[in-house]
Amino acid sequence: MTGEARKPPFRLAARLRNVLGGRAGWRGALVQLLFIAVIVWVGYEIVENARANLQAQRIASGFGFLSNTAGFSVSQALIPYSESDTYSRVFLVGLLNTLLVSAIGIIAATIIGLLVALGRLSPNWLLSRISGGYVELIRNLPLLFQILFWYLAVLATLPNPRQSISLFGSIFLSNRGLVVPDPVPQQAFTVFVFAIAIGVLAALAMRIYARRQLFKTGQKLVIWPFVVLMLIGLPALAALLFGAPVKFDMPTLRGFNFAGGMRILPEFAALVVALSTYTAAFIAEIIRAGIQSVPKGQMEAGASLGLSRGATLRLVIIPQALRVILPPLTNQYLNLTKNSSLAVAIGYPDLFSVFAGTTLSQTGQAVEIIALTMGVYLLVSLATSAIMGLYGWHVNRSLAA
Repeated sequence: MTGEARKPPFRLAARLRNVLGGRAGWRGALVQLLFIAVIVWVGYEIVENARANLQAQRIASGFGFLSNTAGFSVSQALIPYSESDTYSRVFLVGLLNTLLVSAIGIIAATIIGLLVALGRLSPNWLLSRISGGYVELIRNLPLLFQILFWYLAVLATLPNPRQSISLFGSIFLSNRGLVVPDPVPQQAFTVFVFAIAIGVLAALAMRIYARRQLFKTGQKLVIWPFVVLMLIGLPALAALLFGAPVKFDMPTLRGFNFAGGMRILPEFAALVVALSTYTAAFIAEIIRAGIQSVPKGQMEAGASLGLSRGATLRLVIIPQALRVILPPLTNQYLNLTKNSSLAVAIGYPDLFSVFAGTTLSQTGQAVEIIALTMGVYLLVSLATSAIMGLYGWHVNRSLAA
């Protein structure tokens, strides 16, 4: 006879009751089954009602409309697009515009929010009060109002192209937007980008090696001359050997508008500025709360080691505060991405404007278009949450090491 514990017999009924009913027993399981049945019935009724309404209006269902010709223009497209392209191309153009606004807005809002948070914590009375005033003013005004303010009250009052504000004779700012020289890639562009990638990887490798040597031997290696040489010298050498990587297409005034160059639409600028400044006010409060959650003794310990205030914040305080900052910061990133749909108010061609707006009004395929738009926003939000979660895991792992 062995000392091993006998396994309990498999009881299907008990397992099923625990899964469905928990501690409520079979009555709880019955209630949950009824609840699921109600949800399925409501879903069935919604689908049948939508299908009947579409048939009554003689609107075809399915996603076949994506291959039809769109027939309308889009003011900004990151990929080649013309009126003869299909609705699927319109969907891609709108998606890329939404991702562009969201990415730039997230970067700008994070930088502004960090500076405002440090300003609020500064011992300088005036700087602290100005930062506090910015937070209270911006976060208490509706975002739509701020978008319209930047678009109608600031950018729309700029002079026309003939009287535009010129900078060095090659950059022009007017009520048609900001026109800058457009870099056109040449044959040596691929080699130049490859040289930059090698320089960045070499610089990161040197930094990791120097950090390991610091922890192993306590000796601080001076690597910045080699880093500068790799980041600047290597691309410069590639350009010297293989020629200029880009050629600039300069803007020129022809008639009532500029020709050539790269144009940044006033709608795009107004949306990015409004989203960045609005979200930065909330991010500033999140960062300030995170820094204040770290015990004051950490700052005093950094000062006792001879570290400056900036070095103590960068090396000691902020890494510990990130564990508190990251969850609400992720929420603000998601809010900024979803708030970009307000671009429809000023005519910026984002996903919601050109696909869930113009395309829907032309085709009438409301169910398919709304489902696709919802799916895209859901996927973007889940991807953002996953990236921030991965970064949070890296931060916790570094602090635990």
